[in-house]
Amino acid sequence: MAQSVRLTLVTDAEQPAVRLAFAGAALAATLVLPLAGCTNAASEPSPDTQTASAQAPSPSETETPTTTPSRSQAPTRSTKPGAKLQVSEVLTGLTTPWGLVTLKDGTLLISERDTRKILHVDGSKETLVRTIDQANPSGEAGLLGLLASKDERTILAFYTASNDNRIASMSWDGQRLGEPKVILSGLPKGSRHFGGRMVLGPDGYVYVGAGEGGNPSLAQDKGSLGGKILRITLSGKPAPGNPFGDEIYSYGHRNIEGLAFDNKGRLWASEFGENDWDELNLITKGGNYGWPLVEGSGSGKGLINPKIVWRPADASPSGLAYWQGELWMAGLRGIRLWEIPLDGTSTGKPIAHFTGTYGRLRTVMPSHDGSSLLLTSSNTDGRGRTLPGDDKLYRITR
Repeated sequence: MAQSVRLTLVTDAEQPAVRLAFAGAALAATLVLPLAGCTNAASEPSPDTQTASAQAPSPSETETPTTTPSRSQAPTRSTKPGAKLQVSEVLTGLTTPWGLVTLKDGTLLISERDTRKILHVDGSKETLVRTIDQANPSGEAGLLGLLASKDERTILAFYTASNDNRIASMSWDGQRLGEPKVILSGLPKGSRHFGGRMVLGPDGYVYVGAGEGGNPSLAQDKGSLGGKILRITLSGKPAPGNPFGDEIYSYGHRNIEGLAFDNKGRLWASEFGENDWDELNLITKGGNYGWPLVEGSGSGKGLINPKIVWRPADASPSGLAYWQGELWMAGLRGIRLWEIPLDGTSTGKPIAHFTGTYGRLRTVMPSHDGSSLLLTSSNTDGRGRTLPGDDKLYRITR
């Protein structure tokens, strides 16, 4: 078989530098795989995959932040897709906010990737409750996702250490975080693509987005935890009933930074593509989501196609949330918030909000009582234009 040469232009929003990579059959570093009619790394979406298009600004994009409403104010509810959104500033002056936990008392915990700090936020007051000294910030690395146990007595933090990515557990008494105890280590570090998002499932187990660390081959390697969604206990052990008897729940992922359960207990994930397609996937236990055999959708045997794909310039998705019957996806390079209507397992036409208004958007999460949606910007991460007062935490109602 003749060797092939591919010219690859990498424009990943989490790795904006452009590079040229030449790949041949003997050059495994860029992982050109035989596709033989079953996959195509730059394929057009399959008929079962919806393609989202960039849209003109929605009415809500003309909104400007107002003062934070008091907790006693009840928001106007609307389940109509595309309804106008009201935005208020909750907090300003944050540095690379990444993880976000909403607590029963209405307060919040926020992690800052580059400062390694965890802040407790009560209204507009913030208090430093822990610095993760073992975190090693650089590029995409640092202190990433946060998660609270159902009883809120335990907080998990996902962070990049010197040689790997780890998850640590800390006690929480409402005022102080205890010393971090590592419960899972050895997640691939590499140069980029760390994942870092965690969500508590309705089954009480922790679901973790673990990136492939910039090494695409790990995503198909079941002997590695990279390029996977993991399902673990609060103590870091493999959850009972996992499909392969270890921590892995699904595989074939590139870099997942968004995880959300809908009201029927279905798991959804937003995922960075490489050059062509970012993805929204409905996750199936044991499922293979294709990377690096295919980017976006394809016809490979046993591969699960995305529900929706976006061009990276319009998305580069990080956080994902389920709120008022819909999914909400934060875009970094896309500098917008995507509203995605749901009808069971079917997705409606995505609606763009705030295009260009608040810059890069990292994390989105419902408030604990469900009355609002919380959203963080990510303009101080070194890859965007810093706006006055950045970074910020916003509250959204409709």
